[in-house]
Amino acid sequence: MIPSSVATTDYHTAGEPFRIVAEPPVPLPGDSVADRRVRALASADAQGLRQLLCSEPRGHADMYGGFIVPPDDDGAHLGVLFWHQDGFSTACGHGTIALGAWAVDTGLVPGPDDGTVDVVIDVPSGRVTARVHRAAGRTVAIDFVNVPSYVLARDLAVPTSRGVAAATLVYGGAIYASVDATTLGLSVDPASYGDLIAVGREIKHALDADGAAVHPEDPRLSGVYGTILWEELGDDADATVHQRNVTVFADGQVDRSPCGSGTCARLAILADDGRVGVGGPTLHHESIVGSTFTGAVVGTTREGERPAVIPQVTGMAYRTGEHRFVVDAADPLGPGFVLR
Repeated sequence: MIPSSVATTDYHTAGEPFRIVAEPPVPLPGDSVADRRVRALASADAQGLRQLLCSEPRGHADMYGGFIVPPDDDGAHLGVLFWHQDGFSTACGHGTIALGAWAVDTGLVPGPDDGTVDVVIDVPSGRVTARVHRAAGRTVAIDFVNVPSYVLARDLAVPTSRGVAAATLVYGGAIYASVDATTLGLSVDPASYGDLIAVGREIKHALDADGAAVHPEDPRLSGVYGTILWEELGDDADATVHQRNVTVFADGQVDRSPCGSGTCARLAILADDGRVGVGGPTLHHESIVGSTFTGAVVGTTREGERPAVIPQVTGMAYRTGEHRFVVDAADPLGPGFVLR
């Protein structure tokens, strides 16, 4: 059933939208945030609300957002179900950064005028932190500290319309395929936007079709969420690794930011290559629109037999609006539509 009214607060993180629904007008039951996501995928009410907010005329094909839900226990401040045009995702770094800003802006988590406060959030892939930095009563930066991230498989040969891609599968809260765009004759810039989307979709669907993207412990986290197409920009003077990427996720959506969980995935690969590590160097990560995140490895661990890193991604989110969307019962386009 489509609700007649829904209130949202919208942010953008490095250009990527994040629409927050603090009081979802549909039931989102479950024993944990991960369980709520599984149930939401099968819920006509949850899917209807997601589609309403993603679709035109209230949204667009590249819309992103989250439904606030209870945390798994009192160790976190809130839980969230991330959503996009194609469904409900397991992780979202840019959304976590926006939620940190929102939690302090609304007073849900009191923030100091000067100093730092942690906003702890349960997401489908686990417990993450938005570390909110404040100065003179304003939020000035937010660190997204993610779940352990690690390489699953390297140099998988994937046939595409532009030749064979060498894809590395990596987990950063969601599973990504990471490919050097230049090996396919592409540059990560707006002029190549359509070609990047096309080849990103090809790589994702090919790897999903052959069952390569399997999470080693939790099947709910299996499957390729997105393709990261990246290019080297040359290390900065301080030896910081400098790269640009575009993440094509879900079914052809494009992340305008450098992608939070995608940056964690790139950090896991770069750490495996010995190019970043605890204490530095860091990753200066650009997006297709020129916005930036700073990625750092703040710890190491192991996930089973695999070495893993604890990644941190630093960025900033800004509020863009508050909305009360309504649905006229007589509107033949009430649920909305998608026109790419």
